[in-house]
This record gives sequence, structure tokens and C-alpha cells, in this order.
Amino acid sequence: MDRRSSVDENRTGHRIVPETIRRSDRLPESRYGNRPTMKDVAARAGVGLKTVSRVVNGEPGVTPETERRVQEAIDALGFRRNDSARVLRKGRTASIGLVLEDLADPFYGPLSRAVEEVARAHGALLINGSSAEDPDREQELALALCARRVDGLVVIPAGDDHRYLEPELKAGVATVFVDRPAGQIDADCVLSDNFGGARDGVAHLIAHGHRRIGFIGDMPRIHTAAERLRGYRAAMEDAGIPVEDAWMSLGVTDPERVRRAAEDMLTGSSPVTAIFTGNNRVTVTVIRVLAAQSRRIALVGFDDIELADLLQPGVTVVAQDAAALGRTAAERLFSQLDGTLVAPERIELPTRLVTRGSGELPPES
Repeated sequence: MDRRSSVDENRTGHRIVPETIRRSDRLPESRYGNRPTMKDVAARAGVGLKTVSRVVNGEPGVTPETERRVQEAIDALGFRRNDSARVLRKGRTASIGLVLEDLADPFYGPLSRAVEEVARAHGALLINGSSAEDPDREQELALALCARRVDGLVVIPAGDDHRYLEPELKAGVATVFVDRPAGQIDADCVLSDNFGGARDGVAHLIAHGHRRIGFIGDMPRIHTAAERLRGYRAAMEDAGIPVEDAWMSLGVTDPERVRRAAEDMLTGSSPVTAIFTGNNRVTVTVIRVLAAQSRRIALVGFDDIELADLLQPGVTVVAQDAAALGRTAAERLFSQLDGTLVAPERIELPTRLVTRGSGELPPES
């Protein structure tokens, strides 16, 4: 067959287009990446570059008719302002970074949204990512955001050593830690009253007649988990109730681990009559375990959960205000950027006991 024919087929049935045809029928070059410039806008509107610059930056000195022509050219071309030069002039990128623990955790939804709302009010863009509770990943993500010259960072720390951020802090990157404090550096942090909230939740169970109360929490190296365990112990000590080792279980929030811990507490030699759970993920698993029990077990959870009020009984929780945490941290960050803050502070927000029924169940005799 003539190799110059327009189409051939190989043994697989695939069509083969000869190179000569590829060259002659090549499509026009793609304009991907060729963004319209102010020069393009000026040419289309029939004005000078300075006039376009004034319109784009909202500066005075342009007649309404000229501004209309420039704006029509901008809309027609799809022009977007390139802020790179402004960044170089002002030393700001108008962006901040948010390092979360887990984007899938419902607790971080309102926190992230609150940070974003404050950032937007200050004309800044929010860039966020998840550390997946991995200290190395947290460091990698935080430094990657700094390399992209964000003006500031809001960090929910996974690790307990944040000296890697010292060069960034000295370079002027505003930083606020939220939900957990920074490790080995002096920095602003915004926290919930984890100790007081846990103590109040356990004291509530004690007030309803419980003496054998279990605690299931997150990994003990995590600040919030350690503080909530401390609150549990304090409430038991205040009531003069000795705590048995079998009543406490800390570790990963994997459902299988939590399920085993709850079942062990409920079937041991000294079974508990109530459980205090250390976070929302633990609470959800424990609810599933309790649903299979023949006796009614009281439950108070730290962190609210969706549909908690629709269960029977409703789930009593120690609620923290995630949105207030995010908003306070972001406002603190922008105060740093504005130069109105001097020394780092530790801000602690109160929690709230929400009674719905599960924490008010008396122990079965």
C-alpha cells in the first residue's frame, strides 16, 4: 500500500495517520496560558496603558465614558489583574494558609469557614491543607505555604516541636495556633477549655449517680486528649472516686480500637455504668456499641455531633464553638499583620454542656 495514503490500519485495527497529513492538518496553536494583558485591553479600548491601570486599580482621573470602554474591553477579553507586581511592591501576597488536622472531620468545617470569612473581610485568599495528624506532613505543608509567600499561617498542630517555623516567624510570617498550642516556640494560640469542659461533663455524670465512669479518648500525646483526660481525673478526684485503669483507654480513634475499648469497659470485672468520650469520632463509635447493649448506659461526649438531638435518648455533649475558635484565631492573625499586637497570648474559649438525655440516665441497679 502507498505510504502516502491518507489513512492506514495496523493489525489491531487502530487508524494510522501518516506524518505528512499530521503536519498539514495540524490544529492552530492553543492559547492556553496566553492570558490577555493590560496592553491588550488598552488596544481594544483605544486608550493608554496608564488609563487601563487606573481603571483596574480603582484610581481616579478617568471619565465615566472611558471607564465604560475599558471595562467592556476587560469583560470581552476575560482580563484578570496580575497581582505579582503589587506583591513585590507591598511585600504582601494577600493570602494566608490554614493547616488542618483532617479536612473530613466535621469539627473543622465551621472552623475553616470562619477563618475564610475573616480572611475575605481583609481582602485575603485562604489556602488550606490537611496534615492527617502526621507531624512530618504538618511541617511539609506549613513550609510549602511559607515558600509560596503566604502572609500568615493558622495551624492546628499535629506535632509538638515547631522550631522549624522560627526562621519564618523572624521573616515576618504571622502565625497563630488553634485548638492546640505550639510546641517549643512562643506563639499565639486559641484553645477551648478542654480541661474544664471534660471536668464538667464527668461531674454531670457523677451528679446523676454514676461512680463507675469510663473514659475513651484520642492519643495521649495530643494536647486536647491529655487535657480532657486530666479533666476526667479531676472530676473523679473531686468526688472522691478512685479510678481503675480498666476504665481509661486512649489511642487512635479507629472504630475497631474504640469498639474494643468500650466493650471491655462494659463487660469487665467492674463494668462501667457511664462513658465519657473524648471527641466526636469516638462518640459515634460508642453510640453504635451502646445500641447493642441490653442495659442502658449513660453517655456524655466531648464535641457535638450531627443528629445528636434526634437519637433516643438524645446525646448529651460538651460543645465547643469551632467557629469562634477559627474566627478568633484569624482575627488575631490579622492583628499581627496590622502590627497592633506585641506579645503572644494564650486565649482560652469556654465550652458548653448541652443536656439531651443520654447523660442524665441513672445507673441501673
